[in-house]
Amino acid sequence: MGGDSARRAWRTRALTLMALLAGAAGWQAGDTPAAEDGATLEHRVKAAFLYKIAGYVEWPAGASPKADTPFTIGVLGAEALAAELSRTVQGRTVHNRPITVAQVKAGGPLEGLHVLFVGREQRNRLKDVVAKTRPHPVLVVTEWDGALAEGGMVNFVLVDGRVRFEVALEAARRAGLTPSSRLLAVAQQVYSGTP
Repeated sequence: MGGDSARRAWRTRALTLMALLAGAAGWQAGDTPAAEDGATLEHRVKAAFLYKIAGYVEWPAGASPKADTPFTIGVLGAEALAAELSRTVQGRTVHNRPITVAQVKAGGPLEGLHVLFVGREQRNRLKDVVAKTRPHPVLVVTEWDGALAEGGMVNFVLVDGRVRFEVALEAARRAGLTPSSRLLAVAQQVYSGTP
């Protein structure tokens, strides 16, 4: 009996998370209001996902040296998404820390980042970026087919016109990050080994 109750409670939590993420991902290509184009809506959805996903990943102790260190999401390329993300996270926190958004320059420093979103126009830099983040616990998020095989940890994909995400679990763990089972339960695909 206790097992059924625990399963129901876990399922309820997973469905709640799915509803939160689905609400953020409610964009469909055909749902665009006249005043807003599909690219703007896609940026809005991805910005909401970046914010929500960060709350369902555990960073190792010491990832932020001081208790008041902001939680920093870096964006390489994708200037429009960076602007939308700045609006989305304004006044919000992740893991009890205020969130800052940093526009990262190609070849620039990556220290101090917790999450790094690499826009598709920077895809040829991904392997170098992943190599530069290796000494640090940085969640690398991408948005193109095949990015997980190149070192991305979370990748946005379009499925039936909706933004979804896939997770490379082993890559995240190698970086010292622990995605929650609740996050994995709502991912489109979770790869345990190399995708």
